[in-house]
Amino acid sequence: MESTSTVESSDGTAVVAKPAPIKKIKVVVSDLHLGKGRLLPQGGLNSLEEFYYGEKLVEFIHYYSTGIYRDYEVELIINGDFFNFLQCDYKGHFLSVITEAVTLEILKDIVKGHASVFQAMAEFAAKPGNNITYIVGNHDQGMLWPACRAFLNQVVGAPVRFKNIVYFFDGVHIEHGHMHEAANRMDPKKFFLKKNLVEPILNLPFGSHFFLEVVLKIKQTYPHVDKIRPFGKMVRWGMVNETMTMVKAFFMALVYFVKSAFIADPRRHWPIRRIIQVILESAIFPDLSESARKILNDDRVHTVVFGHTHVYQYRQWSENKEYFNTGTWTELTSLDIVSLGKITKLTYVLIEYPEDGGRPRGRLKEWKGYHRIEEDVAIS
Repeated sequence: MESTSTVESSDGTAVVAKPAPIKKIKVVVSDLHLGKGRLLPQGGLNSLEEFYYGEKLVEFIHYYSTGIYRDYEVELIINGDFFNFLQCDYKGHFLSVITEAVTLEILKDIVKGHASVFQAMAEFAAKPGNNITYIVGNHDQGMLWPACRAFLNQVVGAPVRFKNIVYFFDGVHIEHGHMHEAANRMDPKKFFLKKNLVEPILNLPFGSHFFLEVVLKIKQTYPHVDKIRPFGKMVRWGMVNETMTMVKAFFMALVYFVKSAFIADPRRHWPIRRIIQVILESAIFPDLSESARKILNDDRVHTVVFGHTHVYQYRQWSENKEYFNTGTWTELTSLDIVSLGKITKLTYVLIEYPEDGGRPRGRLKEWKGYHRIEEDVAIS
């Protein structure tokens, strides 16, 4: 889209000036995992809340719609797991049978718990030329429900473009990444279960059921257990330093795997072959770069952007074949000697369109936020 203007030449004739190209960028974030907020309604801290950076996210949204970007067309692309439905209770219970009404109530609580974020999104969407795209992940599968989409549109005050799995444009392939894992892969032909049910429910993947029925129980004692990388080093460290806990977790997982293979309930039954694949993949904790490389074999694709793994990454296979992982805005604990300890990097991908009309280029960036003298320490 280009704008034109008419100017008068020295001899008085009207001349159409060369149109000025519209400047535009796209910013991609993923895995923010917004829960119901840091504070519980009755007081105290919500230990299951993982997102502590509401103020920085508000600044981030503001920055990319003001200042040097005031005249740009800006698209905010939310690449999955923006909401952490799996870790939010419904009236005190964590459910694996999830209806549209249940998801909508949880969504309303999340919006209430992060009111400033959604106010910033509304202000962003109100600016001409700006828009928001939402790609569904595995922790926010509930955003497949029409009522939840309608409510988010209402909160933002503008229609959000929703993508169930993949968002493709101008040679850029963006998806959350869970569809490339056996544990978290959803059935694209059957997002909902309806047969012999009073009302439809989400067709949760194996990994979501495992999280709800096994991992959440472990998190009651070790809230950070699913935020430790690399996975293999965590297991080895745990066997030495938390032997009984690891043995207990192993048998909990083993019992769950066996039950899943033989249970008659169609809502949570998976073939043994699928379960073995899940176990093998979990042992190596794939980083999705191989999946990205396969997508890049398509001549139409020059850039792939994933999230999901919570580990930011950049790989280049040739000058015109690039892979980005946006990482996460939640805390991680690294057991690698080069980055030992807690890590939080507010990483994202900026996609810029050159004014000469060339292909868009991605850049992996870290949001530092506006300067401030002091701020609260996030304590989990």
